[in-house]
Amino acid sequence: MKAKEIVDFGVVELQKKAQELHQELFNLRFQLHTGHLENSSRISKVRRDIARVNTVLRQKQG
Repeated sequence: MKAKEIVDFGVVELQKKAQELHQELFNLRFQLHTGHLENSSRISKVRRDIARVNTVLRQKQG
């Protein structure tokens, strides 16, 4: 997900997206520890997306 796409979201949508990404990260970590994760680079991509969403959310709130 690119930052340009995220900027178009509203505050409520950003909060919902952050929650979804946190859930996805939890699931990926769980898969990693159980040995079922096929693409380990997905974890770092999700973490970057969470950071992007949080950055834009803070800019819109502040």
